[in-house]
Amino acid sequence: MLRHKEPYLSFYRILGYCPHRIELYQQAVTHRSAVASDENGRKINNERLEFLGDAVFTLVTADILYHAFPEKREGFLSSSRSRIIQRETLNRIALEIGLNKLVRADIQITSHNNYIYGNAFEALIGAIYLDCGFKQCRRFIAERIFARYIDLEQITQTDINFKSKLVEWGQRHRVNIDWKLENSTLDSNNNPVFTVRAIAGHIEGKAATGYSKKEAQQKASQYILKQLHQDKDFLRAILYDESHKKDSVEKKEENKNGRE
Repeated sequence: MLRHKEPYLSFYRILGYCPHRIELYQQAVTHRSAVASDENGRKINNERLEFLGDAVFTLVTADILYHAFPEKREGFLSSSRSRIIQRETLNRIALEIGLNKLVRADIQITSHNNYIYGNAFEALIGAIYLDCGFKQCRRFIAERIFARYIDLEQITQTDINFKSKLVEWGQRHRVNIDWKLENSTLDSNNNPVFTVRAIAGHIEGKAATGYSKKEAQQKASQYILKQLHQDKDFLRAILYDESHKKDSVEKKEENKNGRE
């Protein structure tokens, strides 16, 4: 009897109510690597629920932001929504509500693939939507997620576009900024993984990996910005390299003009 109740209790602690269709919630925490099947013997995983939950969570997030900031323009609302629905935020929420303890996966979950938790959170939203409808789903997101785990003021004031920051730094110091794709591979689940380095002048920063080129470029930009602020020798090397390069160009021009 207790074993029968345990799945309901586990989800109740997260949801605040007892699920009606427990199988939806169990499917929501089942990664595709896990060997799981339904009562008809068909393999199941949380990918379809994740697809649905992603759309529902994005919609509710947009609705909450729209009403929370009536004076803000579309650009502000769009960037704020992106910060909330980004993978890092969803992973953090999944950990804070304890969803990671319920995830079923037959692979080792590390910091490199902990997006599995964020995916499970989206799948959970999909399960709530199918089990209880949109109204209950919105209430869960607003009252048990936003009210407890999302600081709207902090998120809307936080600039996380490290790539833009690096470009601005380069413009201020007249240093050319670029990004180099070093490698593109597949992880154990056949997900693409990109390795990128940011380049300031001719000096490369630390390599960064991501599940998209954009994510890897953001991380690489963050790494080199941090190094620019913390390592004076690294900063001097970049500025000296650019200054030396400009001097060489000027001397070549002078020699060319002198010969003419």
